[in-house]
Amino acid sequence: MSSASSSIYIHFFKRVIDLLVSLIIFTVLSPVFIIVVILLAIANAGKPFFFQTRPGKNEKLFKVIKFKTMNDRKDKNGELLPDADRLTAVGSFIRRTSLDELPQMLNVIKGDMSLIGPRPLLVEYLPRYSEVQRHRHDVRPGITGWAQVNGRNTISWQQKFEYDVWYVNNISFALDFKIFFLTIRNIVKSEGISSDTSATMEKFLGN
Repeated sequence: MSSASSSIYIHFFKRVIDLLVSLIIFTVLSPVFIIVVILLAIANAGKPFFFQTRPGKNEKLFKVIKFKTMNDRKDKNGELLPDADRLTAVGSFIRRTSLDELPQMLNVIKGDMSLIGPRPLLVEYLPRYSEVQRHRHDVRPGITGWAQVNGRNTISWQQKFEYDVWYVNNISFALDFKIFFLTIRNIVKSEGISSDTSATMEKFLGN
C-alpha cells in the first residue's frame, strides 16, 4: 500500500470499518451480552462491568469498559487479593472466550478505540515508556492487535511494545484484515490468555 493510500485508510476508511463492524458485532451478540451481564451481576454482587481510565490516541485519557471477571475480595489488611484468587468461575470462562472484551465495542462506536490497534494500558505506565515505545499512542488503541495475535500475555512487555510500534509503522487494511482473522483463530484455540506466572499479566515496571 502506498503512503497516500495508507493515509486515506488510517484517517477515513479505518474509522468507517470500525463503526460498521462494531455495530454489526454488538447487534448480533446482544443476546450473549445480556446473558453475560446477568451472570456477572450474580457473581460480582451486582457489578457486571469494569471501568478504568486508559490513555488513547495521543495519550488522551478515556474510560474503557470491560466485563468484570474478578471480584473485589481483599485480605485482612484491606488489600485486593492476587488476580488468580479473585478470578471467578464465570469470569474465567468469559476471559477464556475473550467475551470480556465485548463491551469495548461501545468504546469503538464512541471513537475512543479501534477494532485493531495497540491495547490501551494503564495510565501509570505512561512515564515508563521509552521514546520509541510512546509511538504506540500515535493511533487509536484496539480491542485486538499485532501483539495480541503474536503471543498476547505469554510474551514480554518489551516484545509487546516492539510489535505495537511495528504495527503503527506498517498499518494497512491488509494487516488489519490479517489480525482480525488471527484473533478469531486465537479465540477458538484460547491461546495467550495468561502469562507463565500470572492469571493475567504482570505489571510493566519500566525498561
